[in-house]
Amino acid sequence: MLDEIKSRIAAAEAAAGRAPGSVCLVAVSKVQPLDRVISVLHAGHRVFGENYVQEAAAKWPDLRAEFQGVSVHMIGPLQTNKAKQAVELFDAIHTLDRMSLAEKLAKLAQARGACPELFVQVNTGAEPQKAGILPEALDGFLKDCRALDLRPAGLMCIPPEGEDPAPHFRALAAMAARNGLAGLSMGMSSDFETAISLGATHVRVGSAIFGARQYGQPPAA
Repeated sequence: MLDEIKSRIAAAEAAAGRAPGSVCLVAVSKVQPLDRVISVLHAGHRVFGENYVQEAAAKWPDLRAEFQGVSVHMIGPLQTNKAKQAVELFDAIHTLDRMSLAEKLAKLAQARGACPELFVQVNTGAEPQKAGILPEALDGFLKDCRALDLRPAGLMCIPPEGEDPAPHFRALAAMAARNGLAGLSMGMSSDFETAISLGATHVRVGSAIFGARQYGQPPAA
């Protein structure tokens, strides 16, 4: 299934007139059995996405020791009290969504002399139950992040379920361009080709690679 997704990404890049390899595939390994993750690692893939700090901490240090060149991205909500552990575990955080978290990450970055790549999550559908900066507040939020010496690499969104994702992807791309940001983390298993056609630099694909998740007791965040 990994090869099929990579072929579809390559075809979508070509159809959009984009350079081969310009889109990073984040294989979403949250709540997946370890043998499935190891199988994808053995197939040569190295970029993975996790939703839970605790699950990532139990899984990835050992896998990083065994497989060279692994990059792990945080794609789920990040509690401020887990930020220190997160910056040690993750190469990128796609869910910067509030000033308290930005302030915590800035302090940690200053102390460590390094910071994961950061994407600001934008709530493009203004859904009350969903995390993310509202579009009208984004420019000010980015200005405040930069005042803290944080340099977000891009934006991330999760369009409302059941809606056409294209207007949300288009809006996110416009917001990124307006703010001089190159990164666009958008598109999942059902819509990543649309996202690529509208400028995605990172697509987050899970079940289409690994198969359906086997949910039991949810891991602690």
